[in-house]
Amino acid sequence: MGSRVVAALLALNLGAGPMLIGVLIASYSIFQLGFALIVGRISDRYGSRWPMLGGAITFGTGLIIPAVWPTLPALFISAPLIGGGFVFFNVAVQSLAGTLGSAAERTRNFSTLSLGYSSGHMIGPVIAGVMIDRFGFGSAYIAFALLTLCPILTLALSPRLGAHGTRSEPQTSSAFELMRQPSLRRMIIVSGLVTTGWDLYTFYVPIYGHSIGLSASTIGAILGAFAAASFIVRVTLPLLTRRFSVETVLAAAMGIAALLFIPFAFIEYVPALMALSFGIGLTLGVSQPLTLNLTYNRSPAGRAGEVTGLRLTINNITHIGVPLAAGSVGALLGIAPVFWASATILLVSGWMSHTDRQDQSGPK
Repeated sequence: MGSRVVAALLALNLGAGPMLIGVLIASYSIFQLGFALIVGRISDRYGSRWPMLGGAITFGTGLIIPAVWPTLPALFISAPLIGGGFVFFNVAVQSLAGTLGSAAERTRNFSTLSLGYSSGHMIGPVIAGVMIDRFGFGSAYIAFALLTLCPILTLALSPRLGAHGTRSEPQTSSAFELMRQPSLRRMIIVSGLVTTGWDLYTFYVPIYGHSIGLSASTIGAILGAFAAASFIVRVTLPLLTRRFSVETVLAAAMGIAALLFIPFAFIEYVPALMALSFGIGLTLGVSQPLTLNLTYNRSPAGRAGEVTGLRLTINNITHIGVPLAAGSVGALLGIAPVFWASATILLVSGWMSHTDRQDQSGPK
């Protein structure tokens, strides 16, 4: 998350416009699109440890390149490496989390995993803004590269962590056959829609902040408020889902998020932007653990990692298409229509989640 903020602001500093920045952010997902299903099958068969370790090393390598060569070509080399490393780590760690404990414990397990993501989303933009303002773009990249040593050393020294898969034989059928299952298909689509709203927010907040003259530190703080809220709501998520159904919580959160997106691009008062960002974080923060839980629970036996890879493949289609489309819309129509489009997308995802709840509670 921090590297995406640094990349966007460095590209702006080097003279790139919204369209080129959209291409840059989309390039994070090129390798993710190609490898997510492969990594899912590897994790099902051989375990999660090696994909996680290899992904962390690749990720760190991608961070070093623009630190020593701060140019636009370097950014376009760095972004796919970071994205490729992330998909190996991300698919494998999500698959691992689903195997720990019983089915009844998965909401808590995925919420716990999501707290790690929230922590990164919370401190990443803040570190990025402070490092850029005080030490420059290269130092910001170096700081993030050093952070990757933590997971690399942890995995290297933990040979039993994720050492075994859940499937003994190779998978021969197509992963996209899984999309024929209506409930699983619906949840994968909902996950992609929610990811679109999340991407549009994190992609356009730096651009909007830059357009109204905010410093990198202030932009980082606004995104940090978003991440802090997502952390808070994930701590309480198991309590919410025990009181209400997972689908109900997800549908309500997406509807509220849509309402909060509408006024964002008309506000320049920083405390108000922080408050809106915090509210959006509270609502979008529930999306990742709940969609993870719903897709995992609907996965066929021994294919949970493959379903995770399929989910991320669909998500990464949005990672690629959304920045490109948003860059084009932003260049032609301005920033406000992008936020309105986000609101519409989130409303659709909320409606689909509500529909899924009705189907699941209907007669068997």
